[in-house]
Amino acid sequence: MLLCAMSYNLLEFSRGGGCGCKIDPIKLHAILSDHKSNDVQSLLVDFIDKDDAAIIEINNDTCLIQTVDFFLPLVNNAYDFGRIAAANALSDVYAMGGKPIMALSMLGWPQEVLPLELAKEVLKGAESICKEAGISISGGHSIETKEPLFGLSVSGIIEKQNIKRKNTCQLGDYFYITKPLGLGLLSNAIKHNLLSEEGYLILIETACRLNTVGIELGRNSSVNAMTDVTGFGLLGHLTEMLGGKFGADLNLESIPVIEEARSLAEKMIYPNITTSNYNYVKEHCDGLNGLEFLWLCDPQTSGGLLVCSSEALDLESLFPIGRVVAGNRINIS
Repeated sequence: MLLCAMSYNLLEFSRGGGCGCKIDPIKLHAILSDHKSNDVQSLLVDFIDKDDAAIIEINNDTCLIQTVDFFLPLVNNAYDFGRIAAANALSDVYAMGGKPIMALSMLGWPQEVLPLELAKEVLKGAESICKEAGISISGGHSIETKEPLFGLSVSGIIEKQNIKRKNTCQLGDYFYITKPLGLGLLSNAIKHNLLSEEGYLILIETACRLNTVGIELGRNSSVNAMTDVTGFGLLGHLTEMLGGKFGADLNLESIPVIEEARSLAEKMIYPNITTSNYNYVKEHCDGLNGLEFLWLCDPQTSGGLLVCSSEALDLESLFPIGRVVAGNRINIS
């Protein structure tokens, strides 16, 4: 099985990969512009405010979180592809402050060109991450496709009082992020055979690291808002978080970036969606004067949580990067 896995390059069968193959935010807004929310009394959170998951009230105390995420391969290795896809899907539950309880898999596979043994490896990788999260993949659905794709639909639970929304930050809040930027730059470099072995290991370790700190942050009453940084990049998701109600002051030097990603940016090797992400935020940003837009707009796959707190937080996994300010501009200095 190992020889079989090594003899196929998943990226040869994929036009894009990870959260970098998302529909860009401007086009997505156009798609959803006429879609209306259903008037269901128990539905507490839906897509209207661009939150990371839907939430429905089960009783006065407990709520169900539901999310779905899938994409094309961003790495060659099938097992690692499954691990990253699972960690990325679970992240949406953690971003709401919740705890995952079950997952269902979604598999699209071009079985005429890729052996089913590789599909097994994808699922094994996902199972390993779900086991780490304390849940199982309890079922799913599979179809024949021209390109390999995989993801999970994840259910989670949360106490109603602990729900964290995306756009509920408050003036003066501190911004934190839980992972360094640059995952899109690293995964894109794989396609060009330009990523070092060390860079690959950093990519896998970072993307497969679960955002379980979201459960703890959900219980923290000083945390006013959370989201996870994925395909629209830090600035794209920050723009959604501010919702036009506030601005932000970001300290560029404080924003963690994977070092090899900086080197790739200097060589102008970056994912195509980066420019779409930049076009989405450029009219709202001041201080994007150099190459920093290539990592600030970099599409992350299984990126970190972006956290807003009214009080300074002292957790090892949190990097302070700025504050919520008055106005509607993002100032980068």
